Amino acid sequence: MATTTLDLQGLNCPLPVLKTKKAIAALQAGDTLEVLATDPAAVQDFAAFSRATGHALVEWQQEGKVFRFLLRKGG
Repeated sequence: MATTTLDLQGLNCPLPVLKTKKAIAALQAGDTLEVLATDPAAVQDFAAFSRATGHALVEWQQEGKVFRFLLRKGG
C-alpha cells in the first residue's frame, strides 16, 4: 500500500476536500493518502467526506495549527 502526502496548508474550505477528492481518485483501492491542512473546518469536512465517499478516515490528529488526516481509498 502506497502512501501519498498532500500538503493543503493555507487553503480554506472547500479546497482541501476538493483537492483530496482529485488526489484520491488517482490511487489504487487500499492505498493511503496523508493530508495536511490548517483549516479548522477540515476536521468536520473530512469526516463527512469519508462517510459520503466510502474512503476510510483511518486517523486524524492535530499538531499545533496543522491537522493531519490519513485516508484509505475504498474499493
